[in-house]
Amino acid sequence: MFTRAIVRTPGENFCDGITTSRLGRPDRRKTLEQHTAYCDALRDCGVEVSVLTADERFPDGCFVEDTAVVTEDCAVIARLGAPERRGEEEAIADALAAFRPLRRIEEPATLDGGDVMRVSDQFYVGLSKRTNAEGALQLTSALSEHGHVVSTIPVNGVLHLKTGVTFVGDNTLVATGEFAGRDEFNAFCRIDVDETAAANCLNVNGTILVPAGFPKTASALRRLRRPVIELDISEFRKMDGGLTCLSLLF
Repeated sequence: MFTRAIVRTPGENFCDGITTSRLGRPDRRKTLEQHTAYCDALRDCGVEVSVLTADERFPDGCFVEDTAVVTEDCAVIARLGAPERRGEEEAIADALAAFRPLRRIEEPATLDGGDVMRVSDQFYVGLSKRTNAEGALQLTSALSEHGHVVSTIPVNGVLHLKTGVTFVGDNTLVATGEFAGRDEFNAFCRIDVDETAAANCLNVNGTILVPAGFPKTASALRRLRRPVIELDISEFRKMDGGLTCLSLLF
């Protein structure tokens, strides 16, 4: 069960962040409205939300998931794969220090939290353009001390592992593209989706948050007999963001 979340308000220069999408520039008003609705949904799921103020040095700073991996035992502070994002993690480390002992990923390793998918005590780490093998190795070292198992998954066609596959509980993955047929995931039930943006769902204390605009995915998730909340994150998709990106849950 998650009891807390850390989020960060999108800055005035959010539209200047890193993106590969061709969906246009985010609308400031809509971005803030969608972020507020996201925070409200987390609260509706029983989570206390700490909202950090925007840091205009970091246009991508609202994507806090990438800055750390948090377990019951520790918080591993990431070394972000995009050099221009390094520094975002410091405010997150300060916030997490009140709740967890801190470990850090050190150079030459890189690690983005968006490449880390947890299933109980098993952690899957995507080896992507943002997370390298040394990053996975250092995370393994930190987590194995507490009985966790870490395995790696190559990521080729999307930004992060959780861009293309997420765990939603009940031994179920939502997957797309290169992850829909991966042997490493044969033990799971799978909901395979056609559009990449539909795969990034978020399980919060039994409620599944799903991006709005993908009715087939929402319908499939409702068949799990779980509460489903559809959230419009269209402005964040313009900056390659998804539901998991916007919070650190612990």
